[in-house]
This record gives sequence, C-alpha cells and structure tokens, in this order.
Amino acid sequence: MTRDMTTQMIEPSKGQAPDHEQKRAALGYLHEAWLEARIDGIDGDCLAQACLFAAFAEFVSTYGEEPAARFAEGLALRIRKGEFSLVLSRQ
Repeated sequence: MTRDMTTQMIEPSKGQAPDHEQKRAALGYLHEAWLEARIDGIDGDCLAQACLFAAFAEFVSTYGEEPAARFAEGLALRIRKGEFSLVLSRQ
C-alpha cells in the first residue's frame, strides 16, 4: 500500500524493516556523513543545500514533479510551526 508522500505510509516489502525503523537508520547514516563532512571542513550551509537538492531530486524521481511540488508547498507552514527547530534542553 503506497499513499502520497505527505503521509509517508509505505508498506514495507518482505524482509524490509518497518518505515519508522528505516527512517531512524537513514537519519543515523545522514548524521554520520554530516559529521564527517564537517570534520573535513565542509560548511553546514553548503551541506544543508546539498542535502535539500538530493532530497528533492529523490522526491521528484520517486513521486514526480507535481507531488514533490505539493510537498514542498507545505514545508513553509511546518517550518513556521517549529517542526524542524532543534530545542536544546539544559541539564
């Protein structure tokens, strides 16, 4: 079962981890690559732009231009709501 990319409800194939586990693993890989690039002197803004380009290229390749554009249209509200803000807690 595959729904549009805004819901991200893709039923895993046999032998695949559930979607939330794949996302957790993917974030781990990206975090490691990000840290390695920063150690090598790559600017965080350059990394962010390259990641966004790669992500949107994948969305377009997977879902098509119009669904990817609709997904992108919803990002402004999600950003304004703080969905991508990292809150650092003091201990």
